[in-house]
Amino acid sequence: MNAIVTVIGEDKVGIIAAVCALLAENNVNILDISQTILQGKFTMVMAVDIALSPVPIAELSGQLDALSKKMGISIRIQREEIFDAMHII
Repeated sequence: MNAIVTVIGEDKVGIIAAVCALLAENNVNILDISQTILQGKFTMVMAVDIALSPVPIAELSGQLDALSKKMGISIRIQREEIFDAMHII
């Protein structure tokens, strides 16, 4: 199953490393990644494969939420089909 991870916040050293390390610890494969600085804010969108992760998406979301609080940024994960459905007009 695929999911979309979004990261937004003040740019600082280690954001990509921390998010990628957490995903790797949970056996989540990064399929595609895009990051940029947009109007002074760090933004990153990742397409990931969570099929082999030993934890459910809700637990993974909780871990990402804890990391987001620790780093002072916003990190969200959504199943790809939910993300896609939200953007259909």
